[in-house]
Amino acid sequence: MLNHTKQYINGEWVNSTGTDTIEVINPATEEVVGKISSGTEEDVNRAVQAAKEAFPAFSKMSVDDRIKLLEAIAEEYEKRKDDLVNIMTAELGAPITKSEEIHYKMGLSHFKQAAEQLKTFKFTEEREKSYIQKEPIGVAGLITPWNFPTNQISTKLASALAAGCTMVVKPASQTPFAAVILAEILDKAGVPKGVFNLVNGSGSTVGEAISSHPDVDIVSFTGSGEVGSGLMKNAAEGIKNISLELGGKSPFVILEDADVKEAAKTALAQIAMNTGQVCSAATRMIVPEEMHDKFIEAMKELVTEFPVGDPQDKNTFMGPQVSKDQWETVQSYIKKGEEEGAKIVIGGLGRPDGIDKGFFSQITVFTNVKNDMTIAQEEIFGPVMSVITYKDLDEAIDIANDTIYGLAGYVFGNDKEELKKVALSIRAGQIRINNSETDRSAPFGGFKHSGIGREWGDYGIEEFLEPKAIMGMPL
Repeated sequence: MLNHTKQYINGEWVNSTGTDTIEVINPATEEVVGKISSGTEEDVNRAVQAAKEAFPAFSKMSVDDRIKLLEAIAEEYEKRKDDLVNIMTAELGAPITKSEEIHYKMGLSHFKQAAEQLKTFKFTEEREKSYIQKEPIGVAGLITPWNFPTNQISTKLASALAAGCTMVVKPASQTPFAAVILAEILDKAGVPKGVFNLVNGSGSTVGEAISSHPDVDIVSFTGSGEVGSGLMKNAAEGIKNISLELGGKSPFVILEDADVKEAAKTALAQIAMNTGQVCSAATRMIVPEEMHDKFIEAMKELVTEFPVGDPQDKNTFMGPQVSKDQWETVQSYIKKGEEEGAKIVIGGLGRPDGIDKGFFSQITVFTNVKNDMTIAQEEIFGPVMSVITYKDLDEAIDIANDTIYGLAGYVFGNDKEELKKVALSIRAGQIRINNSETDRSAPFGGFKHSGIGREWGDYGIEEFLEPKAIMGMPL
């Protein structure tokens, strides 16, 4: 069992000022993985002070040296591959193959991408009557979720380091050990003391202390809209910058000329990936009326290609929900869908057949769904899909945009003009056409209730910079 009850502050692992601990549970076995410290406000104060004192020197570090630092982090990260893969499988319940192919690689990609972006990033600009300089904001408070333990921390870390900010990080208490390994990686890579600080603990204590601290200059948060709203209020009190990546209820518009089986397989992968615990997951399938029956039949045939089970089994595609609470939330939404008149055609309540332990849900598909139903409007964060039909493309676009969210959107088909029309019409921050490859240099973030600001690439670096205009600069 892992017992890591120290905080990483000012380049050292130090005892917390409190004695309370939090147990971390393996969601597949319901056994305790280990314990972490339940950090205190005083721990946050010490971490912020260390970051504040480190900022003047680090903010002046040359771009070339920051590139070398990011490259060194990526190099050390690769050395800890096995540790990262194994701990994410244990604390998140991600299948071992997904921990390696997705979680591990996503985290690594952000450090490499940030280093690459810095090679051409312009921190200064000469205009006809002014000189613009982009300067690091200051101390960054980075508060991250449990669903992607390396990806979500790495994208914020890499961007903040590239910009020249110092930081205090609070990872999710359900998946803290990947963050502990990241702290060890940054230490080994030679990140200067005080630049990176890690405080484990609860959101109500550590998260609140970070977001309301007067010496924190920007808060970057990924998580639920409810928590994000609270953090905005705290940030407003201190007139501090805030960047939020929140929930989603992403539409997947399938065109009339789409290959039905390919569309169905892509749709199932969307909700099964990471057990549906993906903020950008396509959970609303918007399907032509005449394709509906064939689409449902294709999913019934293909669902066996997404086996649910032991995360240590290399044949497993989908593991458990991260916690009992999350499992119960998913179950409550499935029950709500039935109560509101939607019809379950795949899956349903309870664990999959043959599984009697762990927080496992069934891949569940609803049809007869109206877009105003709870399951079509609220983020479930589980492997639950709503199938909604449309008569023409304009109606499909209207359905796609009929949501408070706007994080991602998807369109699948062959007609180039229709693909373009849908992609340009969906009000969301990132749109994927067919099974297009992800571009880590492209901005990631949402419209509407899905958030404020952008991550990844040069857009992510911009979040941690303030532009200064100088008139009459001697050149």
